[in-house]
Amino acid sequence: QVHLVESGGGLVQAGGSLRLSCAASGRTFSSNAMGWFRQAPGKEREFVAGIHWSGGIAPYAYYADSVQGRFTISRDNAKNTVYLQMNSLKPEDTAVYYCASSSGTYYWGQRAQTDFGSWGQGTQVTVSS
Repeated sequence: QVHLVESGGGLVQAGGSLRLSCAASGRTFSSNAMGWFRQAPGKEREFVAGIHWSGGIAPYAYYADSVQGRFTISRDNAKNTVYLQMNSLKPEDTAVYYCASSSGTYYWGQRAQTDFGSWGQGTQVTVSS
């Protein structure tokens, strides 16, 4: 089990930026797939972005269509931290954002909630129009 703690949420105007951080415990962080999900009021939790080892130098990052080109996921394995840089924010990005980690093996480009075994407590992001 990986313990995850998100930070960096807040209130921002439309068009603005925020960077979320997720600090993870555990010595296997670098070998885990990490993901960001979000849940807006009255809606189901949805996948936002994921990142895992690609087999090459750079990790493989992938995104939901709704955030492609605006959000960037990255990780610093030395700091056991994954980030979500959110630019050009829209009111529809308002949600509680959750960090998630795989428990070991993972699928290439996994994005189902059931593929991630550990979750943070969430951080609120509110985008005003």
